[in-house]
Amino acid sequence: LLSQYYRYGGMPQVWQTDIAEEREQYLRSLFDNVYLSDIIGRYNLRGVEEIGILTDVLASAVGSLTNTLRLKNTFVSERKSTISQNTISNYIDYLKDSFLVCEAKRYDIKGRQYIGAQQKYYFVDLGLRNARLQFRQQDDGHLMENMIYNELLCRGMAVDVGIVPVSEKDENQKLIRKQYEVDFVVNSGSRRYYIQSAFDMPTGEKRQQETQSFRKIGDGFKRILIQNAPVVPWHDNDGILTISLTDFLLKPDALD
Repeated sequence: LLSQYYRYGGMPQVWQTDIAEEREQYLRSLFDNVYLSDIIGRYNLRGVEEIGILTDVLASAVGSLTNTLRLKNTFVSERKSTISQNTISNYIDYLKDSFLVCEAKRYDIKGRQYIGAQQKYYFVDLGLRNARLQFRQQDDGHLMENMIYNELLCRGMAVDVGIVPVSEKDENQKLIRKQYEVDFVVNSGSRRYYIQSAFDMPTGEKRQQETQSFRKIGDGFKRILIQNAPVVPWHDNDGILTISLTDFLLKPDALD
């Protein structure tokens, strides 16, 4: 079921058939004939191709930091388009208002402030995202991150993407500024969680990389690593909790 959810998402009609071709055709039709058609008609868009291209770019870049300038440059370099940043911003708002994508803001954990330069965009339904890309880009790591983001929102939590700016010495003992990324900064009432998504963690070195940002934070809020593979929940010597994706999805109290 989890592997099917990665591919087909959670639209109810998907689960009324076991035939892969019918599921894929339904999702493609839903995306093109309902979502995009409604946006184009509602806002009387003339650049029909442009919003489709933007949707493709966002779908391919799930879980990656971006902004309207970077997206504009993509249009210029790859599509030879003169689309403006303002138009791109409007199109993204249309996609958000139609519940196709959500925007996660970037939050400086140390500075306790939002940084508006870049954001991440996640699709509300993984099946619709995959359908837009003709089921050809199955990047399970980013899809897992998208899945966790959606589940946190469904639980009524406020979710941002975090950075931890620190000053460190390089091999020449020169002081340099670095930024470590935390996948999600999650707030729910008086509680806060820091969450990392790790699809594959075959070695201790990989785990060290995935949890490095946690050890730079320095406050007392809970730090949780969610991995795709089954695992009995456990805490390491740094107090970091590791749980499986299935436990997180199926157990409402898994974070606690």
